[in-house]
Formats: sequence, C-alpha cells, structure tokens
Amino acid sequence: MSSRPSPEQRRELGSFLSSRRARLQPEAYGLFKGARRTPGLRREEVAVLAGVSVSWYTWLEQGREIQPSADALRRIATVLKLDQVESSHLFALSSRDVPAVTLATGGHLSDGLELLVRAIPVPAFVRNTRFDILAWNGPITDLFVDYGLLQPHERNTLRLLFVYLPYRTRIVDWEQLARGMISAFRAARAQARDKAPFDSLVAELNELSPEFRAWWQDTDVKGFDEGAKRMRLPSGDIAAFTYVALTPVGRPDLSLVTYIPTPP
Repeated sequence: MSSRPSPEQRRELGSFLSSRRARLQPEAYGLFKGARRTPGLRREEVAVLAGVSVSWYTWLEQGREIQPSADALRRIATVLKLDQVESSHLFALSSRDVPAVTLATGGHLSDGLELLVRAIPVPAFVRNTRFDILAWNGPITDLFVDYGLLQPHERNTLRLLFVYLPYRTRIVDWEQLARGMISAFRAARAQARDKAPFDSLVAELNELSPEFRAWWQDTDVKGFDEGAKRMRLPSGDIAAFTYVALTPVGRPDLSLVTYIPTPP
C-alpha cells in the first residue's frame, strides 16, 4: 500500500539519492572516471544502470511530484549499493511498500515486559521508535542516570545525548555515538506514520544543540540493533559494552535494549 509523499519527503528523497550517488566509484561500474565536476556517478549513469529514463530520474532527485514503482526503487537501490536500512529508508521516503510503524501513545507497556526489563541482571531499558525511554532497571541507572529523577519529556535518548551533560560525559566516543543515533532516528522518522512527535523533538534539539543542528542536515541512515560502546564508570574506569536491541513480538514500536559487559 502506498500514499503520496509530501513535498518535504520528496526533497529528502532527492537529497538522499544525491548523497548515495556521490559516494560511488565510476570504475566499479566499468565507467571511465575522467574529469568530473562532482564525485561519484552522474545522474544519467544511474538512470541507465537502473533502466529508467534520464529525465525521470532527474525529476526524482529534484523532488518533482512523481511516484516511483516498487520495482524501479529496487533497481535504483541495487545500483546505489544501498544496504537494508538504506533501502528501507528509500522506500519510506517514497511512501511505497513500507510497513509504517505507529508510535505508541501513552507509553503503555505490558506488565510482563516491565517485569522482564527489571529482572534482567545487565543494564537494560525499553524505548519506542522516537527513542523515548519507557521502562528501565537498576543497572542502567548506575551506568547512565536515574531516569526516575527526570521529567517524562526528558527521558529520551537523543535529547539526553545532546543536552544533558552528565549523560554526555559518561560516553567515551560521544560524537561517533551521537551521529549514529541521529542516523537511526532519521530512519525511524521516515517510517513513522505520524511524524509530528519526531519533528517536535528535532525542532527542540535544533534550538538547544549546535551539534545536532549541524549533523541533522546529513543524509545517513543506519540501524540501532547491535554495536559496541565504551562507558566512563563513576569510578573513572573505562568499561566496554555490547548493546543489543530486540523487538518484542507484536510490538514493532518498541525495543528492549541491553548493555552486556565485554570482557577485557
């Protein structure tokens, strides 16, 4: 099922396609590099490789009001060498064949899920697609902050990363993580039916954080399912963790995020 993308989505789509095209090497496609005014492939080269007309692809990057088919998007994704997250982002911006996720209202969790997160012995919390933290256990408060002492609107991972200094100083590789979280948030926003809760947070962080304001202009998207993180403990020691995010059955709007200590 598809709907018409908004003018903003079409502009985002054009910027995304242009940025993905710019990172490609002509030689990888058997094309002569020669003297080029801009890096990567030309629009006409992408069009030919994807089997679409040059004018049609140009209109797509320009944000014109056209609606590409799912097949055309798949061919473009293949030419641009998009990974799974990037391909889903492409389809979401095109409002085509994407299972849009509805943001949970009221932050309601089942009793079982709340019991589970509190029973897990490693640091853990439950968040929604907007990165609002809805439930947590004791070990995660020791690692980051006691979320119970914060106002509900402050319990948001992205907001904490950029405006809450104690949270920010605990993370050793802060910039790398912050940029990655923005990329994951951008991908989640594109797939959400109701973008207003996402956009209100973006507007707030644009005002509060120069770093967020600069990095939000990027086009990168990525998942946030698993990775490594180094944390500065209250003792001053540096500890390594592997974070793993799992989606509860029947609740695609939620993730259970755990931080597993990594042996030295």
